[in-house]
Amino acid sequence: MAKDTRVLFVCLGNICRSPAAEGVFLHLLAQEGLEDRFVVDSAGTGGWHVGKPADRRMLAAAERRGIHLPSRARQLDAGDLSSFDHILTMDASNLADVQALAREVGSSSARIEPLVRYCRRMDAREVPDPYYGGPDGFEHVLDLLDDACRGLLEEVR
Repeated sequence: MAKDTRVLFVCLGNICRSPAAEGVFLHLLAQEGLEDRFVVDSAGTGGWHVGKPADRRMLAAAERRGIHLPSRARQLDAGDLSSFDHILTMDASNLADVQALAREVGSSSARIEPLVRYCRRMDAREVPDPYYGGPDGFEHVLDLLDDACRGLLEEVR
C-alpha cells in the first residue's frame, strides 16, 4: 500500500454525503490502524455551505454508529485534481462536474470515479442525497457508504 494515499469524497454541498463518506472512511482506517497512511478530505461541487459542519441529521445518524464527522464544508477547486490520488463522487451529477473541471484545467492526476463502484454487498447506481428526506434516508446513505468505503479500502490496500 502506498504511503499517504490521498482520498477526496465529493457531493453537491459537502454537508451530507461526502462528509459522511469521509467520516466512515476515517472510522474504518482507525479500526485498521491505518490513519497515518492516508490523507482523507471531502468537498462539494457547490459553495453554498462553505465553512459549515455536516447537516445535523447526518451528524446524529453517524454519531449513533460511533462515527465522527470532523470536516467543515468546502468547495472543490482545481488544485484538488492534482492533490488527490482518488476523487470519489456520490452521483452522476457530481461525477460530471468533477470531470468538467478536469477538462477545463486540462489534466488531472486523480482517479475520478463514482464511490458506489466499490460497493460489495449493496447494488446502487449512486449515493442518494438524503437532504430532503426523512431519517431513514440518512441511515441508508450510511449503509451504502460503509459498504463502498470497505470496498475502497480493500482495493487501495
